[in-house]
Amino acid sequence: MSNRSGVSRGDRNRNARLARLRAAVPVSNAIVGIDLAERKQMVVVCDHDSRVLARRTFRCKAWDLGAALDWAAGHAARRGFSGVTVSCEPTGHRWRILGQLATDRGMGFVCVQPTISSWARKSEDLTFDKTDDKDAVLIARLVGQLRCYLPEPVDETWGRLRHLGTRRAQLLEEHVACVQQLRDLLECVWPAVLTAAAQPFKSTTWVAALTVILRRDGGDLDRTRRLGAARFERLVRTEMVRRGKVRPCLRIVRKVYAALADRAGVLDHRAGALERAEWVLSDWDTARAQQVDVEIRMVTVLDQLDLTGLVTTIPGLSAVGAAAILAETGDLSRFTSARAVVKHAGLAPRERMSGTFTGKARLTGAGRPGLRTAAWRAVWGCLQTNKVYAARYRHLTTRETNKLKATQAQTIIAAAILRQLHAVVVHRQAWDPALAAGTTKTQGPLVAA
Repeated sequence: MSNRSGVSRGDRNRNARLARLRAAVPVSNAIVGIDLAERKQMVVVCDHDSRVLARRTFRCKAWDLGAALDWAAGHAARRGFSGVTVSCEPTGHRWRILGQLATDRGMGFVCVQPTISSWARKSEDLTFDKTDDKDAVLIARLVGQLRCYLPEPVDETWGRLRHLGTRRAQLLEEHVACVQQLRDLLECVWPAVLTAAAQPFKSTTWVAALTVILRRDGGDLDRTRRLGAARFERLVRTEMVRRGKVRPCLRIVRKVYAALADRAGVLDHRAGALERAEWVLSDWDTARAQQVDVEIRMVTVLDQLDLTGLVTTIPGLSAVGAAAILAETGDLSRFTSARAVVKHAGLAPRERMSGTFTGKARLTGAGRPGLRTAAWRAVWGCLQTNKVYAARYRHLTTRETNKLKATQAQTIIAAAILRQLHAVVVHRQAWDPALAAGTTKTQGPLVAA
């Protein structure tokens, strides 16, 4: 849609983005393209037509590239440029070091997406060559065409939240891996114990009983049976208290004790598999304890940003869930619109239209997979307690025309969470269910949280 000026909202957003990039890459600056590696750094100085003005290989670490930037600035000044703009691909951690060195010298700094470089490399000379020399020039050429972006500004608090979010994601992966290993081991050598609870790995009683069997008796089921049901129950109660619970589910305790006599499974592997299961259980306990600690720290950082009260105005979105999303996005104010956040997550629809042809819309799938995962996890809690999202989900999955599958509707809810979280954080306004449901229009500023 366009207004009377003939310029659409998308055109205006694109023009504004190009203006910001032009301010970082002015025509009065030479472009320094750097292909980063561990000990070999290829540096080229180019003009805006990607003509190479100087080239040099520096065999040093990234932290020693200050001399390379000074060398590039000298060559640019001799060619009549008033300054330089430094550019590279944001791979690994070295680009952050380069950004710090450029900032210390008052130089502009931009990044080129590796995906853009890969596509451009194929169209460079149709040879599909990939060398450090060519890549450095290619980076400079893409910057001259403004096919680059401004990296996130460095901020200590937001940076800490990003690292905590990364650590939490690693612990969640370890948590899932431990559960899968325990399930596989027990299913092979002692399948009866898995039937003692409907969801054994979510039952604290079941986990406490398994802990008693594996850690006290080393997986010797006959030794545990000789304890008797009453003493086994007392040991499970003690383990429950150690895990922060009050009382066990006696039905599960009795079923686990009865499973001690079951002989199903690969008995020759039972002793070794249960010994291994004890180590996996220890790893699982450690991962869960560390995850709780990391989540407490993430909420503390959210408190420092004065965002905890705001983000939790969205029913169903916990402070930890919001912190996990913000750890992937960084400061949401750097996004020009809520839709940009959805694109960053890869949840935006990809249109296929040409003339009278209209193809099936699909998700782009580009962007940050971690952000997509964090938004997806937030959906489950919101659908349970958020009436607006629950009503939207029911409408999408039950309407007569264009009825969506459950997964498609959940994806739409995930995108809605990102858009509305952007509005809440950027405008510092509490979540309004009427506005979220689209039943009213904004008549004035919302009441601040």
